[in-house]
Amino acid sequence: MTRERTGAWRAISSGLLALSLVGFAVPARAEDHAARARIDSAAAVVRHLMAAPDSGIPQELLEKATAIAVIPHDVRGAFFFGGSYGKGVVSQRLANGSWGPPCYIDLTGGSVGLQFGVSSTDYVLVFTNREGIRPLLKGKLKLGADASVAAGPVGRTAAAGTNVLLESAIYTYSRSKGVFAGVALNGAALTIDRHADRAVYGRNVTTRDILVRDSVPITATVRPFVETLDRYAAYRRG
Repeated sequence: MTRERTGAWRAISSGLLALSLVGFAVPARAEDHAARARIDSAAAVVRHLMAAPDSGIPQELLEKATAIAVIPHDVRGAFFFGGSYGKGVVSQRLANGSWGPPCYIDLTGGSVGLQFGVSSTDYVLVFTNREGIRPLLKGKLKLGADASVAAGPVGRTAAAGTNVLLESAIYTYSRSKGVFAGVALNGAALTIDRHADRAVYGRNVTTRDILVRDSVPITATVRPFVETLDRYAAYRRG
């Protein structure tokens, strides 16, 4: 092979390598942006929830929640007419009362009547005991089958007494046009978005590592959601 041909092949090879590296870098940056956008949107839903003066989720319920899932409306690809409601995150309260790093989740299936397919709807799920979230550690939690679910009580100071906190493992809410309401999500399923989890925390991370073992650090990407829960859904003893 002549020197000119050798030089040409080297140039072509270098160009192909550069293009391949760019091809990997762009999706990685896009994934990071999407993961952070989902976190920021979920945190915003919680803040809006707490800004509602006379409606929304009772403070007593938030303070004693063992886990909270938020599926915001404004994450790209959140709503499809094929039966998928959206993408969100779920965080579990740690033994010391603070909130741990969130897992990325999808909410699919079920029926919510006229709210189905409405892009201006957010969903919030409040878990009242640790048994309710356990099926999700295996990758999927079907609401109403794996854990009891009910439309949540509404009102900032509504009496969320012992019966309310114990009768259902999960209370579900929707927010449309700024108004929160309890909503039935029987038949819907939460599944772990392992691709997003691994993109944020690392390839070898598991759902149990994130939600139970407290062995995964809170990264800069997910910190806004955790700090928002720590601020507005702080643990209250008694």
